[in-house]
Amino acid sequence: MRRHFLLSAAASLLATTLPGLAVAQSYPARPIKIIVAATPGGTGDIFARAIAIKLQESLGQPVIVEYKPGAGTNIGSDFVAKAAPDGYTILINGLPLAANPALYASMPFSPSKDLTPVIEVAELVNVVTVHPSIPVKSIRELVDLAKKEPGKLNYGSPGAGSSNHLAAELLAVKAGAKFTHVAYQGNAQATTDHIGGTLQVGFVNLPVALQFVKAGKLKALAVTSAKRSALLPDVPTVAEALGIPDYELTGWFGLLVPARTPKDIVVRLQEETSRALKDPAVIETIRVAGGEVVGGSTAQFESRIRKDTERLTEVIRLSGASIK
Repeated sequence: MRRHFLLSAAASLLATTLPGLAVAQSYPARPIKIIVAATPGGTGDIFARAIAIKLQESLGQPVIVEYKPGAGTNIGSDFVAKAAPDGYTILINGLPLAANPALYASMPFSPSKDLTPVIEVAELVNVVTVHPSIPVKSIRELVDLAKKEPGKLNYGSPGAGSSNHLAAELLAVKAGAKFTHVAYQGNAQATTDHIGGTLQVGFVNLPVALQFVKAGKLKALAVTSAKRSALLPDVPTVAEALGIPDYELTGWFGLLVPARTPKDIVVRLQEETSRALKDPAVIETIRVAGGEVVGGSTAQFESRIRKDTERLTEVIRLSGASIK
């Protein structure tokens, strides 16, 4: 009787375990989608396409890039959070995952509970710039001008929660320089308006700004990273120029899947993406688009999201930048 009970229990355990193992072992058996939570042509799109090409080769299935922009990336992220946890729907997104829970009064999903990190793809540095018509020569002079005329100077970003937006809010909190935020659908139009003088100030992705800085169409005042950039070695960091040691804001992008995705599939995606990020063509594509490849483990990416969520929640609270 006891032997019969044990056999029945073992059979029941196998019945619940084997389907998951079978799914993981046969993965992938059909096309995979990478969801970009923004408009086509942006940084996330470029990164996604570069990775998709390599994943398609290594996984042996088509990897399709689709776009679901809107609500500060919440629409695309929510779509993936509610997708089947089977590895066929992947999200590429960045800082909004850490900032949006504090920015928005209500969220349709929980980034920490409904999504599982896979791997960090790349990080991005922004440079604080001004249009040549603005009579400042340093970040210190810009801060002084912004304090003198609070809210008069404006800047653009691809939306609330982006690294551009958060870099400006962090400057407001740390240095008291308040700028007016103008949200765009993407970086391209914001950069165009900045070059044209409609936007006086910019927190622009460094490689994008570089060509305009060299052409004299924009003035570079400081970079938002902890260290100076090799692309603009003579331009100080915000921290060193203003004497604010804890000012640092770099953007990042990574891959995530719905929570409860089998661990074997998460590991497979992490390993294959890590391999893709070592490919010279992928590295160059990411570099030209303004990023530096990060890679690393799932645990490292998870830790970065958690730390940025904690500190950005405080920045947003202090700046009053929440969206009701």
